[in-house]
Amino acid sequence: MKLTGKQKRFLRANANDMSPLFQIGKNGLTVEMVKEFEDSLDNKELMKVQLLQNTDVTTAEAKQFIEENSDIYVVQTIGKVLVLFKPATEEKYQYYSSKLPKSN
Repeated sequence: MKLTGKQKRFLRANANDMSPLFQIGKNGLTVEMVKEFEDSLDNKELMKVQLLQNTDVTTAEAKQFIEENSDIYVVQTIGKVLVLFKPATEEKYQYYSSKLPKSN
């Protein structure tokens, strides 16, 4: 699944009022941490992750690592904050994916 610009705008607008749920610190970003992101997104679909000042990982590196090691889409990066999206597999958790604008 590839997200269109319209779908990304919808997700960014919905993530606007959210606070970051996870923080990436001096230990950097690991595969285990990305697995935690996936587990959390299974029932949330949309969340923010913040990179702390003491991390050696750049936003671009974090985005690439997350997308390469999971099915998560990085919808937006603002400063040191990433907005992550992964469609839920269970229908009862599909709040955002069920309201996504249809791709053409």
